[in-house]
Amino acid sequence: MALFVRQDENRSELQKQVATQIQERARAKAKEAELPDGITDSAYIKGTKQTTGLAWLWAIVAILGVSVVIYLMIKSGS
Repeated sequence: MALFVRQDENRSELQKQVATQIQERARAKAKEAELPDGITDSAYIKGTKQTTGLAWLWAIVAILGVSVVIYLMIKSGS
């Protein structure tokens, strides 16, 4: 801890000014940051369709397809 205090005492005026400027810029940049509002940022969703009631059927078909492929791979290996 004493080394840290000693380093701080040896800072030149220029180093103090630069450190102060960097801190001010960081604070200003943090204040400028805009959070997404959820309205204009959702433009990528335009033109898409809502999932239909038959989505569960497509999930079952996909699971059956993967199952058949795995079954055929196992049978061809033995």
